[in-house]
Amino acid sequence: MPFIPHTEEDISVMLASIGANTIEDLFDEIPPALKNGSLQVLPGLSEMEISRLMLERAETDGRYLNFIGAGAYEHHIPAAVWQITTRGEFYSSYTPYQAEASQGTLQLLYEYQTMMASLTGMDVSNASMYDGASALAEAALMAVRSHKSSRRILMPTTVHPIYRRVVRAIVKNQGIEVVEIPYCAECGHTLVESLAPYAGQDIAALVIPQPNFFGVLEPVDALTDWAHSNNALAIGVVNPMALALLTPPGEWGSTGADIAVGEGQPLGIPLSSGGPYFGFMACKQSLVRQIPGRIIGRTTDLDGRTGFVLTLQAREQHIRRSKATSNICTNQGLMVTAATIYMSLVGPEGLRRIAAQSHANTMALVEQMETLKGVKRIFSGPLFHEAAVTLPTPTDAVLKTLKNQGILAGLNLGEHYPELGNALLVCATETKIAADLEKYVEHLRRALA
Repeated sequence: MPFIPHTEEDISVMLASIGANTIEDLFDEIPPALKNGSLQVLPGLSEMEISRLMLERAETDGRYLNFIGAGAYEHHIPAAVWQITTRGEFYSSYTPYQAEASQGTLQLLYEYQTMMASLTGMDVSNASMYDGASALAEAALMAVRSHKSSRRILMPTTVHPIYRRVVRAIVKNQGIEVVEIPYCAECGHTLVESLAPYAGQDIAALVIPQPNFFGVLEPVDALTDWAHSNNALAIGVVNPMALALLTPPGEWGSTGADIAVGEGQPLGIPLSSGGPYFGFMACKQSLVRQIPGRIIGRTTDLDGRTGFVLTLQAREQHIRRSKATSNICTNQGLMVTAATIYMSLVGPEGLRRIAAQSHANTMALVEQMETLKGVKRIFSGPLFHEAAVTLPTPTDAVLKTLKNQGILAGLNLGEHYPELGNALLVCATETKIAADLEKYVEHLRRALA
């Protein structure tokens, strides 16, 4: 076992220093019955044997044709992205704490911030958050700190269900009220009229998803103006890929959203058993002192040479705990590195083409699905690259049948929105070709027969 450095002598010395005779003595509180081989742990395998086992398991699983979105999306990632990201100077570098940290790391984060500020149309971007859900929770806290007089957040039910759960979990013990706003059953987005009961009340922020969980586009201009007319901040929750086609949050309404957050996974991060992810956050210049995370600045040294420094780091390691905006520590720095390289390689026009093709594929898929009896779109509102459809039979049964055919057919919307009945959320990105759509629809036809 070459990677365990402790010799028998080392172990004896350590045990003696804590008054134990054997390592087993450290676990004497565990009942003998539980240490009697009941776990049936197999003998250790060599690296080669483990590699072969994992390869065999992967081949058994096969390769699914994936039509699930719901916050994590399958996009093509150029091979160069992770070839560069996994180079030692990026792969092994740790989150910077000191202003004199690696100039290469700081420059990369500066470039990332610049790209995200441009993509969202905001003044400032941080680097970065854990994921999109926790970024939204931090934005809610940020809005309450900024507003001072209100501890109420308006949250449309069209926001990702998991995001809503995370926000509640983080703010519930801080005296912050989260009020859910219903969606229009016909169009699938939030109506400005539904906010009328809260007009004139003390509201810290209105959350505005774009696109929303159903894939439908929200009336962001009207919602943003409503928030500002009621002295509330507008928090945009956005898909960064969609921003290649849609108006950025910084340009919503008359004066733009105040904070923009979202999940950065579409920007070069693979789908890998539920992670990893990273959240992004951007805001107006007036809120920069409230933003959590780190902000990298560009400057010059005494000799006039360009350099990069940690300009703002508003967490308790650096300032008084009571003054910290967040306790966020190690963020998803490696994912930010991959996203920066991805955006650099793909470029603005590449992002636009990917987004446009994703939209076209989803529209083509839905059009073909609606040729099947009993299948139709639930909402009439315009969409990006996801759509909610209703089925004539139980959704779970359909999903199971198609999975047996190697197709991940979508997400059962009824689990989060039972009022929708047999509802399915489908997504088709630029990775799908015409044959994939035809295969999906054909197997769906058989499943519904």
